[in-house]
Amino acid sequence: MDAQRLDKWLWCARLVRTRTLASTLIQSGKVRVNGQRTRKPSRQVQPGDVVTGTRSGRLFVVRVIDAAERRVSASLALGLYEDLTPPAPPEPGKDAPSRGPRPTKRDRRRLDAFRSEEP
Repeated sequence: MDAQRLDKWLWCARLVRTRTLASTLIQSGKVRVNGQRTRKPSRQVQPGDVVTGTRSGRLFVVRVIDAAERRVSASLALGLYEDLTPPAPPEPGKDAPSRGPRPTKRDRRRLDAFRSEEP
């Protein structure tokens, strides 16, 4: 298969949940093919095309490797594209070390006793 509709390919590759959602994203201008915004769900994509879009506020960049006649399992869908999405920047505060496990009842009593001694 050489080419496939963009909305159907996004759905088959499991990048969106439904074809209706794929069509909505495309028509709202949130999907680009080879750097050009497209507003037609019927636009044909073929192997080698780079599809860029946003869903739920997250960016995805993929290179089309193959087309699918119908929707396949998630593990097989990974073979339809190559993920080129840049890694997300670390969120502030997420790189801080964890504070460890929750204090035990004994630890809480010691903390309460310590805090009650302060003036």
